[in-house]
Amino acid sequence: MLKRRTVLTASAATAVASALPPFAFAQNRKDAMVLGMTLEPTGLDPTVAAAVSISEVTLYNIYETLTKINADGSVTPLLAESWDISPDLKTYTFRLRKGVKFQNGEPFNAQTVKFAFERAGSEKSVNKDKRTFANIGVQVIDEHTVVLLNKEIDPDFPFVLGQATSIIVEPKSADTNATKPVGTGPYKLDSYNKGASLTLSKWDGFRNPQQAKLNRITFRFISDPAAQAASLLAGDVDAFPRAATRIVAQFKANPQFQTILAGSRGKTILAINNAKKPLDDVRVRRAILAALDRKAIIEGAADGFGTPIGSHYVPGAPGYVDTTGVNPFDIEKAKKLMAEAGVKTPLELTMTLPPPPYARQGGEMVVAQLAKIGIVVKVQNVEWAQWLSGTYGTKNYDLSIISHVEPFDIGNYAKSDYYWGYSSKPFVALFDKIKTTGNATERAKLLGDAQKMLAADAANGFLYQPQFPTIAKKNVKGLWKELPIFANDLSALSW
Repeated sequence: MLKRRTVLTASAATAVASALPPFAFAQNRKDAMVLGMTLEPTGLDPTVAAAVSISEVTLYNIYETLTKINADGSVTPLLAESWDISPDLKTYTFRLRKGVKFQNGEPFNAQTVKFAFERAGSEKSVNKDKRTFANIGVQVIDEHTVVLLNKEIDPDFPFVLGQATSIIVEPKSADTNATKPVGTGPYKLDSYNKGASLTLSKWDGFRNPQQAKLNRITFRFISDPAAQAASLLAGDVDAFPRAATRIVAQFKANPQFQTILAGSRGKTILAINNAKKPLDDVRVRRAILAALDRKAIIEGAADGFGTPIGSHYVPGAPGYVDTTGVNPFDIEKAKKLMAEAGVKTPLELTMTLPPPPYARQGGEMVVAQLAKIGIVVKVQNVEWAQWLSGTYGTKNYDLSIISHVEPFDIGNYAKSDYYWGYSSKPFVALFDKIKTTGNATERAKLLGDAQKMLAADAANGFLYQPQFPTIAKKNVKGLWKELPIFANDLSALSW
């Protein structure tokens, strides 16, 4: 299949841009900025929904966490001024920042930390990191000191506490944060035009008024690659973090723009519903993986911006091992595995694809490749909300293509009710051992074992570690050069 690229002529760009609503203030006022986003958030509370687009808008901007993850992956204090860790890596004592208020005027203190974490780990919680918080005991020592007792050993715990699932919410507003977010951050929700844009404005009550350099920041939701390029060329968007890879080539040589290619801990996978027949047969899943030419998919889906992976783990992560050789591209082997499993071809499967270009472009590649072993894939293009409710929520799918961008999410394979339906008692036992091992060398070995197990089980079609391009006007400052997590640290942005 030929690689598809989009190169807009000047007239085509003008035509597309003319259909877009005007954002002239971005060009004339230097106290404001417009950012593009591929996906619109499904709400504004990252503790109740899994979409990373929520944290792209809200994390460190509206809501804050005890710790902060920086662009280089380091962790520094945020709502906590400092912390101590016990020798057994299970007890964390946090000293909290004083004089902090929520945007509704309520004080931030140890009691709100206790409320936020107990809510996240409660029986009714739908927080995607519920397991983490369910294993934490919270002790209030005084108004500005809190102790977290972790049943598990997690050397990455300070990092976890800087992620969007760990935001500190105010008790009175917690239940309405999805539509009326209240946090302690430098920005507050100004307006929300669903389906088009969302604007944050500087909050006057923030403890450090000089931290945020811009008064207004608008997010525009643009999923189509051609429209993304047109919005940048027309000046309607100032910066587009995680833009479509397809448009990178036309901006690289343009002196009016900067192009940043950021590494990440993301994993782009062909999700396989392990709970559905005949996908519950490991031989069928291995056949699917053997039919996938990862290098061709990287070219077709990500325009070459990616590194092949063989498990739900990426190069550069602690304990990484190369498992790409476990299920290599081998069409004849794939056909033999299908025959061994007794599958009659053509086997008809359905693949649901969310809006991002990597999914839609990658879908074309996967359909063509699986057809070579007698698997006929019917594609269903769905909107992001439909993907979250149907594919992720009710598990109504056979195959899907999605990027999982959380750095330490291999533990999702220990959840038998997770959307891909992988259920393995040996993996659960192995992951429990990982979570209770403090020795770094032994932990790294166990993480390697976990990767090998997922590869051998062909738990999903592990495709590639993506690179995410950011395209922005030349004079935009403060953009992240790397992506340890998906966030837009708006207070760092300036002209």
